[in-house]
This record gives sequence, C-alpha cells and structure tokens, in this order.
Amino acid sequence: MHSMGIDRRRFLALLLAAGGTSLATPIRARDGGAPLYLAARKREGRYEAAVFDASGADHQVVPLPDRGHSFAIDARRGRAVAFGRQPGFFAIAFDLHGRDEPRALELADERHFFGHGVYTPDGKLLFATENDYEAGRGVLGIYDASDAGGYKRVGECPTGGIGPHEVVLMPDGRTLCVANGGILTHPDYGKLELNLDTMRPSLAYVDARSGRLLEQVFLPQELYRLSLRHMALDASGAVWVGCQYMGPAGDRPALVARHRRGEAIRLFSGPPEVLRDMRNYVGSVAADASGRIIATSSPVGGCVVFWDAGTGGFLRRVALDDGCGVAPAVSGGFLLSSGLGAIAGVGLEAFESNGGSAAGAAGMRFILPEEGGRSWDNHMRKV
Repeated sequence: MHSMGIDRRRFLALLLAAGGTSLATPIRARDGGAPLYLAARKREGRYEAAVFDASGADHQVVPLPDRGHSFAIDARRGRAVAFGRQPGFFAIAFDLHGRDEPRALELADERHFFGHGVYTPDGKLLFATENDYEAGRGVLGIYDASDAGGYKRVGECPTGGIGPHEVVLMPDGRTLCVANGGILTHPDYGKLELNLDTMRPSLAYVDARSGRLLEQVFLPQELYRLSLRHMALDASGAVWVGCQYMGPAGDRPALVARHRRGEAIRLFSGPPEVLRDMRNYVGSVAADASGRIIATSSPVGGCVVFWDAGTGGFLRRVALDDGCGVAPAVSGGFLLSSGLGAIAGVGLEAFESNGGSAAGAAGMRFILPEEGGRSWDNHMRKV
C-alpha cells in the first residue's frame, strides 16, 4: 500500500498551490526573551502554525497542508513538530525562530497521526501517537530527531490500547504516559467510531528507552465509554486527564480525572450545573505555571473550568464561546483561545475572588477579539 504520509515534494507543492511564498515566515524579532506560544489555526482560508507572544503578536507563521492539531516542543533546541488533526497524514518539523526550512516527516504505511507527540529530553527521539488502523491498535511512532537523523522513522512500540491520543513525558524524563482513548477508527470512515460497545480506555505508562509497558490503569467497567483524551502534569507529577463521553447525551459522568502511579484513576465532577454545561466534552487540559491550578476547556459547552490540583476541588468557570486552547501564562493564570479567533487571559486574581460557579467572564480579559477570518484550533502550547 502506498504511504498516505506527506513527503517533502508534495509538501512544497501543497504550499505553492495554497499561495504560500515561503516555507516559514519570521514576523518579528523575539522581544527580550518574552515567552512564546504555539497554536494551529485557519486564517483567511489557509491552515498554518503560528508562533506568537502573550500579546497575540505573531513571531513566525508556518504554512500547513491541512488542519493542524497540537505540537511536540523541544524548547531547549528551539524547534517543534506540528501534527495534523486526526486522522492526520502529515507532521511538519520546524525551527521556532525560522532559521531552517520546515521538514515533512515520513509516515509509515497503514498509520496516521492522532495529533500529539513529545521529544525526549536529550532531543534525540520524537514519539508520536499513531493509529495502526488495519490492525486496530495504537502505537507510538519513534523518529530520529538527532541532528543527523532527519526525523527518520526508526520504529514503534504498542500503547496497550486503541486510539492513543495525547502522550506526555513524566518528570523522570524517561517514562511516557499515553491516553488510550479506546475509540476504534479507520481513515476510510473518517472519525466514525467503530467500537462504541467494546471501548476500553486506559492510561498506559511506557518506558521511552525500551518501549516496555510499565503500568496500565483502566476506568471502571461502567465508564467504558468515557474516552481518555488530553493530559497535563501538576506540580506533584500527577497526570490530569480530560475526557469525552461517548454514551447517551443525557448521562452526566465526571469528565476530569487525576492519576498517580500505583493508584486507581480518580474522577472529579464539580458542581452539577458546571458538569451539565461541559456537555460531556473536554477539549484541552493545562496546568498553570505553578502546577497548582488545572484548566479544562469545553468548546461545545463554551466554557473553561478550573480545578485545584491538590484537592480536585472546583475553583471557577469562565465563559468563552468555542473556547478550547489553554496554556499557562508566565505571570500566573492562563491564556485561552477560541475557534472564533479570540485570545483571552485569566489572571490569578480570578481565583482569589469568590467566583464560585458563575458562568460569566469575570476575571477574563480579551487580548485578541473574535475575528471572522481567524480560527484557532483545539490546542495552545507554551514553548
């Protein structure tokens, strides 16, 4: 079978067809070491990855051949990989400061990306969540990200489940945690779920050096349709997970989970009205700079919900139409992005006030307004 990946020649042709005049366009010099952020977006009909600062000003724009999702980031070496949205058939490696041409990764036959990946701390390897769709199993594709490696795919290891979505590197620098969403898909059927009656979501801990499965934890059987999707680490090294419920719309399972190795997964519901408004869908998860506050977004519910990482307690909610991207702000709090083109900030003062379950925008300020020609995709990442 011919690979459905995207090679360099096809990548260049797609960019030219889209009217791209350069592979990566540095917009402005980095200002005094100001923190940078990454997000995929659609702007004036074109897909791209944007490197921007906390004021929303672009520093670099990298054209993408199709809709992007999330990124693997190697901040120490100033580089990243943008992954296509599931079922993704491209991944583009690029320099965060526009010093080199972007490079398209070669995707193996009968595989597609799920939109997420992570570098090892030494920068020598890149792991990407992938679908072995003919065999109906999840794998981590392994790529040589060394200076001479050229992002060549050098192997893969199983994730112990179906539909691996996000992968994060644990604080020990060698253990990978994978959220196996449990949903079987095949690119011939797009994102159609093929196994809703037999889902088995799990978290899997994998040794990055050997590919060995170190630990795997499953949800209780009655929650077999609660797909584990996106993750973030808190200050203690615990994994926080955002879920999507694939069962009846009237059900109200908890959508936010925390896991510490050696324990069972613990679920947090928050107030009933907040859980209701999340509409069985969490689209992105992030911890603040201190690791003590967790943000979970629900674009279908038009809200972002914040949690105390220590207790699992609900802190507050803010309303943001089609809001999904969440990333830590350097000064505390979070940046948020929306599919309607907005970027907003939520400062620490929002958590010091008695916000309770108020659904309004108290404590949130808009950095970029909604804009018809700009649509941010699901994830925003701090470099």
